[in-house]
Amino acid sequence: MPVSPPGPEAHVYQPDELNREVRLHLEAGFPRLWVAGEISNLARPASGHLYFTIKDARAQIRCALFRGQHGNVEGRPENGDQVLVRGRLSLYEPRGDYQLIADALLPAGSGALQQAFEALKKKLDTEGLFAPERKRALPRYPACIGVVTSRSGAAIRDIQTTLARRWPAAEVRIYATAVQGEQAVPELLTAIDQAEREARADVLILARGGGSLEDLWAFNDERLARRIAALKIPLVSGVGHETDFTIADFVADLRAATPTAAAEAVTPDGPALLRQVRNLEQRLTLGWTRVLQRAWQQVDQLDRRLGAHQPRRWLETAADRLEQLLRRSRRSMHVRLQSDLLQYQALQRRLAMQHPERSIALLAERTGRLHQRLVRAFQLQQERKQQRLAAAARALDAVSPLAILGRGYALIEDDQGRLLSRREDFSPGQTIHTRVRDLRVTSKVQEISDADPPTAAPGSANPPQE
Repeated sequence: MPVSPPGPEAHVYQPDELNREVRLHLEAGFPRLWVAGEISNLARPASGHLYFTIKDARAQIRCALFRGQHGNVEGRPENGDQVLVRGRLSLYEPRGDYQLIADALLPAGSGALQQAFEALKKKLDTEGLFAPERKRALPRYPACIGVVTSRSGAAIRDIQTTLARRWPAAEVRIYATAVQGEQAVPELLTAIDQAEREARADVLILARGGGSLEDLWAFNDERLARRIAALKIPLVSGVGHETDFTIADFVADLRAATPTAAAEAVTPDGPALLRQVRNLEQRLTLGWTRVLQRAWQQVDQLDRRLGAHQPRRWLETAADRLEQLLRRSRRSMHVRLQSDLLQYQALQRRLAMQHPERSIALLAERTGRLHQRLVRAFQLQQERKQQRLAAAARALDAVSPLAILGRGYALIEDDQGRLLSRREDFSPGQTIHTRVRDLRVTSKVQEISDADPPTAAPGSANPPQE
C-alpha cells in the first residue's frame, strides 16, 4: 500500500527542531548522575577542553569536560583508565550526538569513595556550607528533642539513656529511618522533612553507630548535606566514632564525636542544675529574711519619730500651702486663656485678609502653561529621536552583510563557522558551507586548482564551490 504524505494537521519536524526538543527532554528528564567506565578516544585540543568516550563491554557514551571544570579532575586521565564521571545528559544538536557534559572525573577502584568524599567536601566548603557564621546556636533548655536514627541500633539506646539521665524534662521524639543502604538517604530526607513540618522539636540529633566508609556513606550524600544546611531547626551530628567524619558532620550546626556525646551536647546537666537551683533557693530565702528584718526595724524607728514631731501641725501647714498654690494656678490659667483668645482673634483677621482663591487661580494658570510647554518639548524630542533612528537604520542597512549577499556574493565557512578565503584553508574531502542570501549549502571539496582570471562583471556572485 503506498504511503500518503502527511496532512495539514500533522507536524513535520525539521532536523534542528527535533534535535532541540530531544535535548530539552534529555536535560529535563535526567538529573546530575555518575557513570563508571573506561576512557577511550581521549582528545585534548588547544581550547583546554577534554573530549573522550566512556565505555564498557557492551556500550559507550561520548563525554565532554570543559576547561572550567578541571578543578574537579583527579590526576591526569589517560586512555584505558577506569574512572567515575559525574555530569548531566545533553545532545549536540548540529550532529544529533547524545553526550554526557561532565563536571567531575575521579579514578575508580580502590579509594574512589574517599576521593568522592574529598571532592564533595571541597565543593560544599567552597560554597560556604561549612562556614562558622552560618552555624546556629543550640537551645539552652530544650523542651522537645528530635532524634533521627535507626530504631533498632545501639545509637538510639545510648541517646535515650543519656537524655533520661541529664534532662528528663524534655520530650523525646524519634524519627525512625534506615542509616545504611540504598533507602537510607531517601528515608533520612523524609524524616528531616517530617521533623521540620511538625515544628515540635527545638533541636535535632542525627545519629548512627560506627562503621566503615561504605557503611557511613549515606551521611556523605550531597542531597542530605544541602537539606541539613537549609534546615530551620538546629541539628547536631553524632555519626560513628570519634575518628569518623562525614559530610553531615561539617554541615551540621555542631559535630559530636559519638551519639552519646550528641545527646550530652543538646542538654544541660540536669542533676547539677537542680543542685544549683536548690542552693540559689536557700540563698534567696535567707536574703529575703534579712531584708524583712531590716525593714521592720526601719518601720519601728519611723513610728517613734512620727510620734515625737506631732504631724497634725505639718499637715495643716501643707494644706494652707496647697490652697495658695491652687489660687495662683487659677489666676495664671485665666490670664493664659485671655492671651490665647486675643492671639486667636488676630489670626482669624489675618486669615480673612489672605483669601486663597486668587493664589489657587494663579497656580492653576501657571500649571497649564507648564503642561503645554512640556507637551511641545516632548513632541520635539520624539521627532528628533525618530529622525536619528531612521538615519541609523539606513546606515546599518548600508553596511549589513545581508545586503552584500543580496547582490550575489557568498560566504564560505567550515564546520566551526570560520570564514575560508585562502588556498591553504581548503583541502580535498573537506566539508564546507556556502551561505548566500536566503540559504546555506553544504558540500565537499573534490579538487583544488588555481582560478582563472575573473571575467564576470563587478557585483556578480562568487563561483560556486563543490
